[in-house]
Amino acid sequence: MISKLKKNLILTGMMGVGKTTIGKKLAGKLDYKFIDIDKKIEQKEQSTISNIFKVHGEIYFRKIENKITLTEIKRDKSVISLGGGSFINPKIRNEIKLNTLSFWLDVDINLLASRVARSKKRPLLINKNIKETMKKIYLMRKRSYSEAHFKINCNSLTIDKIVNKILSLYESTAD
Repeated sequence: MISKLKKNLILTGMMGVGKTTIGKKLAGKLDYKFIDIDKKIEQKEQSTISNIFKVHGEIYFRKIENKITLTEIKRDKSVISLGGGSFINPKIRNEIKLNTLSFWLDVDINLLASRVARSKKRPLLINKNIKETMKKIYLMRKRSYSEAHFKINCNSLTIDKIVNKILSLYESTAD
């Protein structure tokens, strides 16, 4: 059995919630490696996520995402930022629930919509009403996200407070 404080930390939640920013800071505090699954996919495919969606479609993207995620979550001493849709995959979710500690970073839809409004890197939002689309995606994913070990409501918390809350929860599981 892996000591709890040796388990990887997984950050899940909607696009724009801050998984990468929080993950990098968290990894630094723990002296863990930071892994961004979307970046790993882009490196492997030598293409952007938007372009992968455009050229190959979402099904192809999800297959690559599945393979890379299942490989990366087995690495030691890592903080891993999942793509927004990764955790809805039952295979990924079950592996994470068994072998890591997962944190659902949750933020109000209006705030999320304003954060991602100017981004051209979000293939599920291109040419759509961002707020309505975000709301639909959130409602579809909420049930899966709720299976994370911990939920953190990030609406009124600073990055440092979120990181400290995650660290406190992580350390409390070692008992």
